[in-house]
Amino acid sequence: MREIRLHDTLSGELRPLRPRDPGRVGIYACGPTVYAPIHVGNARPYVVFSLFKRLLEHEGYEATLVINITDVNDKIYAAARESGVPSGEVARDMTARYVSDTDRLALGRPDAEPKATATIEPIVDLIAALIERGHAYSAGGDVYFSVASHLEYGKLSNRPLEQMIQSEDDQEGRFRKQGPHDFALWKAQKPGEDTAWDAPWGAGRPGWHIECSAMAEQILGLDFDVHGGGSDLIFPHHENEIAQTEAGRGAPLARLWMHNGMVRFEDEKMSKSVGNIRSLAGALDEVGRDALVMYFVSGHYRQPLAYSPEALRDAARSVERVRDLCRRLDRSAPAPAGLEPRARAFFDALADDFNTPAARAELFEWVGEANRRLDLGERVGVGALDEMLALLGLERLLEARFEEAGADGAEALLAEREAARAARDFAAADRKRDELAALGWDVRDTPEGPRLLRRG
Repeated sequence: MREIRLHDTLSGELRPLRPRDPGRVGIYACGPTVYAPIHVGNARPYVVFSLFKRLLEHEGYEATLVINITDVNDKIYAAARESGVPSGEVARDMTARYVSDTDRLALGRPDAEPKATATIEPIVDLIAALIERGHAYSAGGDVYFSVASHLEYGKLSNRPLEQMIQSEDDQEGRFRKQGPHDFALWKAQKPGEDTAWDAPWGAGRPGWHIECSAMAEQILGLDFDVHGGGSDLIFPHHENEIAQTEAGRGAPLARLWMHNGMVRFEDEKMSKSVGNIRSLAGALDEVGRDALVMYFVSGHYRQPLAYSPEALRDAARSVERVRDLCRRLDRSAPAPAGLEPRARAFFDALADDFNTPAARAELFEWVGEANRRLDLGERVGVGALDEMLALLGLERLLEARFEEAGADGAEALLAEREAARAARDFAAADRKRDELAALGWDVRDTPEGPRLLRRG
């Protein structure tokens, strides 16, 4: 079992993972607010933490990954008003869309996907504890956290207090607050809001930050191992999570805070509010699952990741390079001698702050050496390639074969396409290519003629 080190946002240091329960690691990563289909930027933490769980399991840990779904929120109410349907219907539809889109990444589901609307009782319990301990107060049916009561507030983001004004509360709520830095734990039901729950301080619904504190505690307990999410959540969301749990429970929420960088589109963070988004479903349709996963692992999780046609083309070329090697490997041959150091370096890179680009570089060194040996006539087996690809979410590349087409009529469609091309009926040829794509096949024109390749 390798020692796994992670950059901890709270301490600012690279720290060894020391699980609360030996051999077991609990991870909570903040998931989407389901008011619209998710975009590529939303998908980055889903990929990062799904693959991080694979690393932990490879190293012998029992890992539990929790990614929540925020299904009651101001943005959901706004989307409901715009579409003219109940907010619960918007949340249900977008939750189903989120699950469907992320299923297409083929990385497995998280071990738990709690919803805020199913966690109201624990949320109310935590708010009551904060009020009892003097860290929260009720005002006009709302409940606010008193930032002045928690002396360590701001330790995650390290911002000056004047830069920590909470901006998510409505204008009326700001007048009720005792301090400008206070934030909402519970919001009284307002006209036009069609979802509310009873609570000791009045009917309403939870604020965003308290939801995650309660969901994480309910499933993983306190002082769990890794809390993750995008770097845009450091303030205010994660700062507020830390404050409410420590103030309400007298114990830390998590041991390590692991934040991924933003996906950037034309030098701006990809965001629905900015409007520069590429939906996850659209990206998957455009480049395929394998190329998109290869794109995600091309950058270090803590750094911003540029989204561009060039980056996607590079990822697609990388996928093809691995696929081409996999077609040449002899599964009955022994593991290639002398490549063990590359595999060790691959796993060591992932253990050192989950450095996927360094691991990816070692993978392609392995691929290059294997190809050189094959060119010399040597039989080369799979060896550690299956483990390396699995940890990058690319295990399906080992199954690449041109010869697997036929049962679904793809070979016949390919023949029809070629006949149309020969007749210079290019519109018909394009239609046949589209039919093949709908069946999950790409046509690859090679010097030996066209071949079918299963889409990734």
